[in-house]
Amino acid sequence: MNNLLNFTITPDFAEMMIRFVICVAFNWFIIDKLYYRKSHRRDFYFTFLLTSIAIFFLVFFMIFGLDKLGGKTSMGIGIGLFGIFSIMRYRTDAMPVREMTYLFVIISMSVVNAIASSATLLEIILTDLILLGAIWLCEKMLKIEYSKLIQYDRIELVKPERREELIEDLRQRLGLDIFKVDVGAIDLLRDMAIVRVYFHPQKGHTLDAIDMKLKLNRSDMTTV
Repeated sequence: MNNLLNFTITPDFAEMMIRFVICVAFNWFIIDKLYYRKSHRRDFYFTFLLTSIAIFFLVFFMIFGLDKLGGKTSMGIGIGLFGIFSIMRYRTDAMPVREMTYLFVIISMSVVNAIASSATLLEIILTDLILLGAIWLCEKMLKIEYSKLIQYDRIELVKPERREELIEDLRQRLGLDIFKVDVGAIDLLRDMAIVRVYFHPQKGHTLDAIDMKLKLNRSDMTTV
């Protein structure tokens, strides 16, 4: 009860807030300047930013509470990380690989900033800068590309020798910068084929959440 009525700020809390500001600043830069600049996915922007904040406080107070109780920090970290990374398997729509990678990076950075109590602020900032530089380098060197599944009706163009005609026809009909097409299942009864088109997003073109889905649910069809 006395602890609840104590309104003083402890040195541990002050250190936590400094680490929190550093963590959020780096995570925001990664999300806003590296991820969102290419993807324009507001749904994942929301998820990444709030996840980083929640994970930081969860891990810090978990470790802080174990230290106060005299528990084993290493065991607490192991249990906590098992629970944290298990949320990436929650039942929802399939997440693209790029978004899953960013989510893993955001969670990892939040965990590192929260548990690195023995590291100085300079060491934490340098670690965050190394991770930030690695992400920037990968984004700079690798050109972003997307893919989607299409039900295609001109089945005569799916032949390997007519692949260029197939790509050009899809470019004209979809208005996308398509550079590769993979042909999947073919339905000869309905003269239909399932093809996956790979394309680069054009300047000014933004991808909505429905663009990256592998399949449409009934609820998606009613809102289109």
